[in-house]
Amino acid sequence: MMKMFSFWRSIASFRVRMALNLKGVVPDELVDIDLLKGKQREDSFRAINPQMVIPALIIDNGPVMYQSMAIMEYLEETHPKPPLLPSDPRGRARVRGLSQICVSDAHPMSVPRVRNYLLNDLKLPNDTMLAWVKHWQNEALRALETHLARDKETGRYCHGDSVTIADICLVGQAVGSSFFEVGLQPYPTVKRIVDACMQVEAIAKSHPLKQPGAPASISH
Repeated sequence: MMKMFSFWRSIASFRVRMALNLKGVVPDELVDIDLLKGKQREDSFRAINPQMVIPALIIDNGPVMYQSMAIMEYLEETHPKPPLLPSDPRGRARVRGLSQICVSDAHPMSVPRVRNYLLNDLKLPNDTMLAWVKHWQNEALRALETHLARDKETGRYCHGDSVTIADICLVGQAVGSSFFEVGLQPYPTVKRIVDACMQVEAIAKSHPLKQPGAPASISH
């Protein structure tokens, strides 16, 4: 029995959804945690994840799994086909490094709790807050473009010609950036790989705007 707590707009949930779809794993239950309504701060969810972030995964009433990278690594270990990490240690390190640029460096700069802190606690104007978000999104995309354009390991996808966790994170980065009107035009290698990924049905159907409750389009 697999229960997943997620929300259509959550980029971290999007990453896990892509991994699940690529592995052919379907959660038995989806619990919608509406971030826009603050459902993540309710006591019922705080008891599940004290950090009050999604996604969270519970399997067979076991301990809660949280943080998208940890969940994807768990799925890789328990459902090894198709593999989402290379077989060699250096390849795995490269894929994880590319992933962390998205997951650890860029994404935290744009999540609701950070934006709300900038607006409500630091009293920054909305335009200043958005400039902050766009700056860090572009910083990450610029670094990713440099790595991917120069590294011989780059193929059709981030690492060779098979989808890896790096591609999942790159697609999440690209879609999350688009929510803040940060485009991929200055980053042709990133755009090429994201476009290739979006031809993969398991990834395409995971898109936030294709989930229940999602609007037809979104800005920030």
